[in-house]
Amino acid sequence: MTATNKVALVTGAGSGIGLATARRLLEHGYSVVLTGRRQAPLDALADEARQRGADALAVACDVSDAAGVAALFDAIRQRYGRLDVLFNNAGRGGPPVEIDELSVEDWRAVVDINLTGVFLCTRAAFGLMKTQTPRGGRIINNGSISAHAPRPNSIAYTSTKHAITGLTKSVSLDGRKYDICCGQIDIGNAATEMAERMARGVPQANGEIAIEPLMDVELVADAVLHMANLPLSANVQFMTIMASKMPFVGRG
Repeated sequence: MTATNKVALVTGAGSGIGLATARRLLEHGYSVVLTGRRQAPLDALADEARQRGADALAVACDVSDAAGVAALFDAIRQRYGRLDVLFNNAGRGGPPVEIDELSVEDWRAVVDINLTGVFLCTRAAFGLMKTQTPRGGRIINNGSISAHAPRPNSIAYTSTKHAITGLTKSVSLDGRKYDICCGQIDIGNAATEMAERMARGVPQANGEIAIEPLMDVELVADAVLHMANLPLSANVQFMTIMASKMPFVGRG
């Protein structure tokens, strides 16, 4: 299935899951707006897309900055006049320390990107989607296995990912009257730079250090594409995609 004349925005598109998903959307006919903090990798992907005859727009943006997000959506309006899919993918972790050792600054840094950034992008997308013609669109939030069960010493990351579940449900409800669908994909151990430590061994709930299996990040891109390609009469509210043997079910 391919998309024609559909526009998608991928945050955190410069690496990892965002990069893989942006490529997959481009391969399937989407015009893709690429955003992230670093301009260089976005430009490289946009150049790659143009060489293949695809349409990409690279706009550097810190999603935690309200003015930056406003400028990003101004660029989308000027270039395309609409947005059909938003993939809220940008995120970060915090220092792996116990709660009493986590600084307020580190807490806020994680909340600013993982929660406030998703709010700002969703807020702007919602406003555009409900007024564009044809009306409506789809918002896909990158949750995490940590939206269900924490890892040791992950209070900031886990708290934000639990919050994303509430945000997803609220947007799904409030978007109904505007034909705006909102769903969440919870990802476990995709093989990216962020997950490299899993292959070296990470703390488990019982205090042990264990190596965890990884899955190909391209499988995540395929899953997001499936969600994006659905008609607005259907929605994947929640999807979990994970390395089959990772310690999640029964974790702890």
